Amino acid sequence: MRQLGFLLVALLGLATARPALAQRRQLVVAQDGSGDFRTVQAAFDAVPDNNTTPVTITVKKGTYKEKLTLALGKNLVRLVGQDARQTVLTFDNYHQRIDPATGKEFGTTGSASIHIYGNDFAARNITFANSAGPVGQAVAAWVSGDRASFIDCRFLGFQDTLYTFGYGSRQLYERCYIEGTVDFIFGSSTAWFEDCTIICKTNGFVTAASTPDTTRYGYVFRHCKIGGDAPAGSFYLGRPWRPYAKVVYLNCELGAVITPAGWDEWGKESNKQSAYYAEYQSTGPGANAAARVPWSHQLTAAEAQQYTRARVLRGWQPGK
Repeated sequence: MRQLGFLLVALLGLATARPALAQRRQLVVAQDGSGDFRTVQAAFDAVPDNNTTPVTITVKKGTYKEKLTLALGKNLVRLVGQDARQTVLTFDNYHQRIDPATGKEFGTTGSASIHIYGNDFAARNITFANSAGPVGQAVAAWVSGDRASFIDCRFLGFQDTLYTFGYGSRQLYERCYIEGTVDFIFGSSTAWFEDCTIICKTNGFVTAASTPDTTRYGYVFRHCKIGGDAPAGSFYLGRPWRPYAKVVYLNCELGAVITPAGWDEWGKESNKQSAYYAEYQSTGPGANAAARVPWSHQLTAAEAQQYTRARVLRGWQPGK
């Protein structure tokens, strides 16, 4: 009887502890058990549904091999790593890998190491990786939530590294490192990239935007460096995954990896009229305004001034 009483007390304590933990605004993930959770997914699960209070999840150094999902409604999550190079969230799914639960291929979306559905997500000092290698589409991060920001983060992969999935969502990437091969920054979101380092591996296309025809801005890169060890002239700045793709590079340094033509129409003549591709004062060996495809644009100073962070992100100014 006494043992039963002890068990009831223990269960009651556990039941009351869990809600209290979920309501905390500061959570810690550590593989060695020194934090609140050993896995990032457990910390995500602890965030209340339809959350309205900011929650900071600090992730201690380590490589966390997890297939992660921040569910819809788990909003206002701030994910902070101790060190971007030593705090790594990774998985190794890829497009053609068979999902044992369904017997079907994971597909591009299903290959993502992390899916971010919640709004107002912010990450700092984190590496998001897909370690499947050069096996086709293998997404490191799939971002759907609105007002998602990434500062001092790294995105590692090959084909389809960063999937800015959210139709109409606004995303910010500041001082980030992004590497890949074919279409390694792609999707329909409006995204602003500032002071980022973009590394091109083997050959391919930096972007494959699928900007909706109803959206004024797609991808804007400002003061970014695009380079890598790929052969000279082996990369295009972008090609249109959908007809109304919009990509602009402002004051960017372009390495020799960028082909003189700059842009590709993805084999469809009509894309030349519907896509909008532009540059303003590109520098470096890959900057070659005279050789660019004639249907791309070199912006005037007045046109370039229309591209401000606040305007492109429709009034959202993270950190302000």
